[in-house]
Amino acid sequence: MSQTDDVNRRDGGFDVSGRLTFQTVPNFLVRTATWFDGAGAITVDLAKVSLADSAGLALMVEWLGRARSASRELRFVNLPEQVRHLIRVSGLSGVFGLA
Repeated sequence: MSQTDDVNRRDGGFDVSGRLTFQTVPNFLVRTATWFDGAGAITVDLAKVSLADSAGLALMVEWLGRARSASRELRFVNLPEQVRHLIRVSGLSGVFGLA
């Protein structure tokens, strides 16, 4: 991951920045493995995501599955338009709670 592809913990969640792409997803997956330990809701802020592809969307779906398995609520906020577009064209609007 480059310096701009990062995950920063904050109260109640995480800020994801940089690229969510085929090249970066494996590192993001490793770095986020412990997100689902513990209890309570998790908020993932994607405001600083500069680029996403289908692998990035697959990572987000993986996070949702892990949260569900851990009986934790996972919310995504500040979805960039590119991510919203990927969600819509993939038929996942309902999964992500998009109208």
